[in-house]
Amino acid sequence: MSGAAAGGELHGRVALVTGAARNIGRAIAVELARAGADVVVSARASDELVAETAALVRAEGRRASMQMGDVAAPDAAADLLARAVAAFGRLDILVNNAALRRETKFEDLGYAEWREVMGVILDGPYLCARAALPALRRSDMAAIVNIGGMSAHTGAPGRAHVVAAKSGVVGLTRALAHDLTADGITVNCVVPGLIDTVRGSSARGTPALHAVATPLAGRRGRSEEVATLVRYLAGPQARYMTGQTLHVNGGAFLP
Repeated sequence: MSGAAAGGELHGRVALVTGAARNIGRAIAVELARAGADVVVSARASDELVAETAALVRAEGRRASMQMGDVAAPDAAADLLARAVAAFGRLDILVNNAALRRETKFEDLGYAEWREVMGVILDGPYLCARAALPALRRSDMAAIVNIGGMSAHTGAPGRAHVVAAKSGVVGLTRALAHDLTADGITVNCVVPGLIDTVRGSSARGTPALHAVATPLAGRRGRSEEVATLVRYLAGPQARYMTGQTLHVNGGAFLP
């Protein structure tokens, strides 16, 4: 029986998942629906893929709303959050998953690309959390879950912008935990390891870090294995957890 059919620990809650067109973002949206939440699914583009995610949420018996938007642009992010809250009249869970995972040699890394990656990965969670704050404060079980990256902890070639931005997400998580605990809002970071996902640009190939790292588990992870941890952090049993960085990597990196 699905979480939705059984009521679920997130019944009556509303979640917004950014970067929900596919892969980890899609798995998170579906898992939160299984737990009973209605889900606002969002991405900057890929309307058809976002519609597929929304259909999967509805298949779990929950309501879904598609709200497209650019989390890296202040006005667009604020508008996205306003539409997300209006969709179902509340917001209890914010999952900042939108990201760009580029590989560019440092000598070829121009400022425009640096800012684009930083904008989506680091500015996005800041802008979305800030815009979501009034709605989250009205919830009696609010949670922010930021999705990090293993390369922020191991380093990686050709990913100075991604590593710096994802490292900033860890710092932002800790800072927001201090600032928002008094409002009853938990803030945690989930760090996926080597996850079997479909990448948007096949021309870029397999990331170098993925090509050389071997998890102790002997396999790549599944998006659903990341999503189950996000579900837990959004739920009632994780109310004493905040400011934490939790890894889902099969032993590829041991902090």
